[in-house]
Amino acid sequence: MKENYDIVIIGGGPAGLAAAVSAYDNGAKNILILEREPRLGGILNQCIHNGFGLTRFKESLSGPEYAYRFIKEVEARDIDVLLNTTVLSLEDNKTITAINSEYGVFSITPKAVILSMGCRERSRGALNIPGSRPAGIYSAGTAQKYVNIKGYLPGKRVVILGSGDIGLIMARRMTLEGAKVLAVCEIMPYSSGLRRNIEQCLNDFNIPLYLNHTITKIEGTSRVTGVVVSKVDENKQPIEGTEMHFDCDTVLFSVGLIPENELTKGAGIEQSRNTRGAVVYQNRETMIDGIFACGNVLQVHDLVDFVSEESEIAGACAANYVLNGRQEHNPISCINGDNISYVLPQKIDKNIPGNVKLFFRVRNTFKHCKIVVESNGVVLQEKKKLICVPGEMETVILSSDVIAKAEGDIVVRLEC
Repeated sequence: MKENYDIVIIGGGPAGLAAAVSAYDNGAKNILILEREPRLGGILNQCIHNGFGLTRFKESLSGPEYAYRFIKEVEARDIDVLLNTTVLSLEDNKTITAINSEYGVFSITPKAVILSMGCRERSRGALNIPGSRPAGIYSAGTAQKYVNIKGYLPGKRVVILGSGDIGLIMARRMTLEGAKVLAVCEIMPYSSGLRRNIEQCLNDFNIPLYLNHTITKIEGTSRVTGVVVSKVDENKQPIEGTEMHFDCDTVLFSVGLIPENELTKGAGIEQSRNTRGAVVYQNRETMIDGIFACGNVLQVHDLVDFVSEESEIAGACAANYVLNGRQEHNPISCINGDNISYVLPQKIDKNIPGNVKLFFRVRNTFKHCKIVVESNGVVLQEKKKLICVPGEMETVILSSDVIAKAEGDIVVRLEC
């Protein structure tokens, strides 16, 4: 390890790898990746199913195959990597304190920092489901690691709560391993997973999906013996008399992802209440100069291809910051309007040339709708859509000419 680095990247998953390669190719050669796991690749290492790389490489890859392509790119550029290294803190002056078995506790202050820590799964404890704490309760990602990495089958009769993509994929995976998936329950009136995963993971295997349903009781003491599933009303409250009982030995939770932003909070970086990630400009720089964020720590993406795309922006702009120094900002805000849950980036810097791709999600399922971008009541751009669903991220590209016309905050809303 060197004494000084131009850029330190926290996290060696798909976001960190893509950011490192992009930063190097844009002129910043002195780069360090810090990764707490014993190998690079992040969550991709346990995602052995295919479907990765369809957008970026125009072929269907498994998670490890997708990660390997970027790992080879990092190795070819001789970018420094520290594995088994946990970052303890990040300060607003960009000082990073970390620990590993080789160097003990150490600190480093680079010229720029890229946050790419990914996200974690929401646990049962956040849901207040009645019942004891028997064996057989897992998050979908934990079950995925047991099956794909460790070679253990967590159970044989499974109920899944939540229809996130990991839960849908594990419904198929458990079925292929010989388990019986009795039901996938979703408290919302729509699935939070991709439509292709619903088709390929549930419908193809005749696994029932119960919308507007949730688990209201987990039975068992030493091991799960069953669950009670109830329908919910418009306020997400269980409806008496709608209970269904499933005899099962395993419950998987796929109830959302939470960006790993403890380091972000510790550095005093402004965060969005909607995304739970940092507030950023279009170059993915946070509100603290020289600290950038990308990937699932910034916003939860549908596809790793989009994570790589966003991370390349962060890497290139971090390299530009290192080589050319800080530039004055001329920001306007991007605000989520009717039927939109969030918009990213939250700020557009008019001093940064070029087009800006806005990412956003809708609040519900809408058909035959129109995405409207406006400023001070003046419509700047419109885009028609046949269908918009919360489980799939939407985008709209604003040209530099459109941005120049904005005289105030930019509002993105959905008309139906």
